Amino acid sequence: MKSNTFGLGILKGLGVTMKNFMRPPITVQYPEEKLVTSKRIRGNEVLWYAAKCTGCATCAKACPQGNIEIVTSPGPENRRTVEKFEVDTGRCIFCGLCVEACPYDALFLGRAYEKARFRRRELVTGIDSIQFSEERQPSAFARPALESGLPKQTLLVYWDRPRREGGQKLAWLPFKRRGKKPKFPIGRSK
Repeated sequence: MKSNTFGLGILKGLGVTMKNFMRPPITVQYPEEKLVTSKRIRGNEVLWYAAKCTGCATCAKACPQGNIEIVTSPGPENRRTVEKFEVDTGRCIFCGLCVEACPYDALFLGRAYEKARFRRRELVTGIDSIQFSEERQPSAFARPALESGLPKQTLLVYWDRPRREGGQKLAWLPFKRRGKKPKFPIGRSK
């Protein structure tokens, strides 16, 4: 062990610790504070707009898992009325194929990401729990027209803001090459 490098590692470690100690925190206290998700998130809920739905069951046919169940009956003016619209979100892979297949823009993926339950039967959602409300808002996945009305995503680290406004400086760790230099530059051969 060399005497001139003794303790240098500890000093470097303490320097990194002090530098990060003076920096503003970038963590979020999750249950109390929540970040705004991306505008095109594929959240773990399916939203249904009943006024636009014709009961054609195109979404049920497009679902690779077969999680959507639609029951219709003949209605007035040669139209179908939807009596039952259920989505088994416990088996759903949230691929969004049902949203893309809907020709009437009646189906959306939601922005929620906290839908854990203790019992699987609670994950089967019916007509009353898949309609729009204040808590259930659609994402812009496969619906780019909705993107302008959604809030901007919040991030933990903002690289484009100044440091006094909570921004962080993008820094790369300098890696030193130890030992001899190669004869040829990397990527070239003789």
